[in-house]
Amino acid sequence: MKSTLAAVLCSGLCLAQNGERLFQGNCALCHGPRGDGGKGTNLAQPRLPRAPDDEALFRVIRQGIPGTEMPGTRHFSDDDIREVISFVRSLGQTTPPKVEGDAAHGAELYRGKGNCAACHTMGGRGGAMGPDLTEIGVRRSPGHIRTSIVDPEAWVPDNFLNYRWYSLIPDNFVQVRLVARGGQRLTGVRINEDPFSIQIRDAGDRVHSFWKTELAELHKDWGKSPMPSYRGVLTPGEIDDLVAYLVTLRGGS
Repeated sequence: MKSTLAAVLCSGLCLAQNGERLFQGNCALCHGPRGDGGKGTNLAQPRLPRAPDDEALFRVIRQGIPGTEMPGTRHFSDDDIREVISFVRSLGQTTPPKVEGDAAHGAELYRGKGNCAACHTMGGRGGAMGPDLTEIGVRRSPGHIRTSIVDPEAWVPDNFLNYRWYSLIPDNFVQVRLVARGGQRLTGVRINEDPFSIQIRDAGDRVHSFWKTELAELHKDWGKSPMPSYRGVLTPGEIDDLVAYLVTLRGGS
């Protein structure tokens, strides 16, 4: 009995060790060395919303998530994926780092001085210029959130750094400047585009749609973020408080 138990424990340990090696070589660039997020989702949590069980996580790793930056993984064998799953599940058993700051005051800053709701939606309320923050505390680590507040362009998605006429990413907040043939000038974020038309949302949350034949100029500011930096707008203590609040946003989970 003891030898059987030892063999099971050793097998689980070996899976996690091999999974860590694969994770560090293939996943850590986006998800962080300890899975606590970067430009990829925070994996260091007990329950992953998109992968509540191992079967679902297997599909996510193998197939990716359409419409996001998460690619499929064709060079992993099934055993490789199971080993990565074992390591990822171990990350959810770690104690999350303590976040300094007053979350209650951060909520006041979000609604007031920061005016974040003008661009961001939370629970179906707010602007649509920026990404939905309803589950930001699940999707991003505290460090990533802080960087996004003080240096928004540090995390512009890779897909925005190179020219392409299309994008399958829902969080497609590429800044666009255009001039219509009638003289109308608009700056906003691209929300949809195909070879013949483009739709953008302006700072007033109004959606505009154009046939490309109607445009005299169309500029896409690749690598730029419409979000301003809050460095100097909020004090370091206020940034701590805002981060502490955003970390609590978990979509009711």
